[in-house]
Amino acid sequence: MKVRKLGRTGLDVSVIGIGTWQFGGEWGMDFTQGQVNAILDQAKDVGINLIDTAECYGDHLSEELIGGYLASGSSSRGDWIIATKFGHHFTGHLERSQQWQPEQVLKQLEDSLTALRTDYIDLYQFHSGSDEQFDNDALWTLLDKQVQAGKIRHLGISIGSNDNVHQTDAATKVGAGAIQVVYNRLDRKPEERVFASCERQNLGVLARVPLASGYLSGKYKPGAKFEANDVRYRHDEQYKSDVLRTVEQIGRDEVPAGVPMAEWALAWCLQHPAVTSVIPGCKSPEQVRSNAAAAELALVSDEHPQAVAVQK
Repeated sequence: MKVRKLGRTGLDVSVIGIGTWQFGGEWGMDFTQGQVNAILDQAKDVGINLIDTAECYGDHLSEELIGGYLASGSSSRGDWIIATKFGHHFTGHLERSQQWQPEQVLKQLEDSLTALRTDYIDLYQFHSGSDEQFDNDALWTLLDKQVQAGKIRHLGISIGSNDNVHQTDAATKVGAGAIQVVYNRLDRKPEERVFASCERQNLGVLARVPLASGYLSGKYKPGAKFEANDVRYRHDEQYKSDVLRTVEQIGRDEVPAGVPMAEWALAWCLQHPAVTSVIPGCKSPEQVRSNAAAAELALVSDEHPQAVAVQK
């Protein structure tokens, strides 16, 4: 598994991570602790060390399942870079309330630490809030104190818009060392402004939704239907049709023969010099192995600006 520096945080992260929104139950499947343990055991076996979660993937449910794994003894806390987020509270399927006041965020942090069964969070990320919510000196003062107390190792920003230059440009000012952004072959907007800002500031970049909500997995054809408990169920029918036709064309014109589309799509993201790691979701150990295989494709160069000399 290739490893890169997460910008100026200095954290060495695997180029393939584990996204865990699905553990909260909003992607058409409810996970048992045993299923999560099997997924994370497989991740460790293939050299993945980055887990990305959030306070509102369920009511800290995703974090609790990760915490249950950490408590199982299958691996040590030091084996993992754990990133989570703050700012929202799960109130129901695809429903959230906003929680941005410093005292609310402090409670979220304590609840996340409890759920994850850990004393510290490696990367604590502002979670898709507005610029008004972001521009709150009291919030960042509180977070800086938690960094000084050792409960947070590094701060990050998960921008809600893939073109939010205001928050990206302010990262250094607020003490954040990494940006999380939607980036994939179907959505290249960050290339226009966000990535340039990240490179100027030496910010690590986590590319979320690298498989475009599964559309770039290669599993779905035009006309595909999704269950009502799947987040994609809410996507406009015309949008789904247009996207899947585009994916068919990409498969014909860009994906090399014999290479699974999902692996190619992850590697495609990782070829950009600003991108540190991709964080695809996965529902099984088999998907973990498939995702990890993307790191071996030629698109993922060892000469990447953030590559770590000693590979794992």
